[in-house]
Amino acid sequence: MTQPTDIRREDHRPLLPDEHLRTALDLAAAGVPPLPLRAGKVPFGNCRACKGNACGGRPNMKNAGPCHCPGICHAWAAATTDPRVLTSPAWASAWREAAAVAYHPGGAGLTVVDLDDAAAVTWARTTLPPTCTVLTTRGEHWIYRGAMRSANAVRPGVDIKSLMSYARYLGPGKGTMTALPDAVRALIVKEPSPVRSARGAVTVPVRGGGCPHRTPTYLARGIAMAEQRINEASSAVHTTVYRTFLAVLSAHGRCGCLTDAHVTRLFAAAQAKGESPRHCTDAWTNARTALGM
Repeated sequence: MTQPTDIRREDHRPLLPDEHLRTALDLAAAGVPPLPLRAGKVPFGNCRACKGNACGGRPNMKNAGPCHCPGICHAWAAATTDPRVLTSPAWASAWREAAAVAYHPGGAGLTVVDLDDAAAVTWARTTLPPTCTVLTTRGEHWIYRGAMRSANAVRPGVDIKSLMSYARYLGPGKGTMTALPDAVRALIVKEPSPVRSARGAVTVPVRGGGCPHRTPTYLARGIAMAEQRINEASSAVHTTVYRTFLAVLSAHGRCGCLTDAHVTRLFAAAQAKGESPRHCTDAWTNARTALGM
């Protein structure tokens, strides 16, 4: 996939379990880290030792941790090019139950522009430079050489899948893969600022003539506490993530001090607990709405 290819799967018939593993090994040999997906096109859940991120997370996650669990834990962070891991007994049951194969685009230095419907495909054809494309069940994946931050709903029917994300593997694609263009990078940048437009923070007067959140220690402590609250959730993760986002926005979202880097940390903590990028975006939007932002 990292080289120009010319293969397009015109059908998406389910593969047999051994075919999933063979596909994964082919991807790994090409430098693309794969992982199995269970029914519903979602990753397998964490093992008991990793449940609730009690293990601290993997070293390659946003908040690097010490976990070296041999199992298929931590979603996209489990993707690997090591054939010994892919064929290990710890992964065997996952391959037997796998409904599809996914890969971590950012781990291969790639970015997938996920076009979810015909309108999004039409937009891409008139806006973005041609590259390697793969048919999906509803639209197309446009694959570029280069990694970037992942983001959902950057425009109607368009998601960006790269770092800290996974994409379903539906074939190597057709066409020559080209370098990640500025037009794609710009999709996650909002005006007048990344946070106030994309995340909905608003500025209001603060009594005393100054903003206490501008003290780095104050804001850093608040973000760290929010991450800890998410990491320690043992159940009702969706609710915990929403309530944590609500608390952060209530405390830090109105003065304009909350940066995109802070929000990315919160999203990373939620995704480490198994939340999808889309669920994170929905929780953030719902919290904004609840606060009238």
